[in-house]
Amino acid sequence: MESKRQQKFAGVIQKDLAEIFQREGMNFLPNIMVTITRVRVSPDLAIARVYLSFFNSTNNTLAVNTIKSHANEIRYKLGNRIKDQVRIVPHLEFFLDDTSEYVERMDKIFDKISKEPRQAEDSESED
Repeated sequence: MESKRQQKFAGVIQKDLAEIFQREGMNFLPNIMVTITRVRVSPDLAIARVYLSFFNSTNNTLAVNTIKSHANEIRYKLGNRIKDQVRIVPHLEFFLDDTSEYVERMDKIFDKISKEPRQAEDSESED
């Protein structure tokens, strides 16, 4: 369970990173839109786990690895924005947020289930 302090700090990081990716994301990933879906911060505020989602990307793993290779540059830019609010700029860890893919997969499974005939229920209701 995250404390209020962690949640507030995660919100600040998410907002500032979103602005960095919006303005300078094309330098890292041309023609790909990066969305920060969630930020989790360690209790000591030293590590920020950033979950990313990509739009218009054919290879999400490559996109995450590209962002990871620029992590120090992104951390520096983040530090310039939040230096007056924090003692240390957290180390950034980037992860792929595959929630949308999971939801899509579940929707397909539910669609398939709903299209199958309901034999057991039909025979019980006739009794």
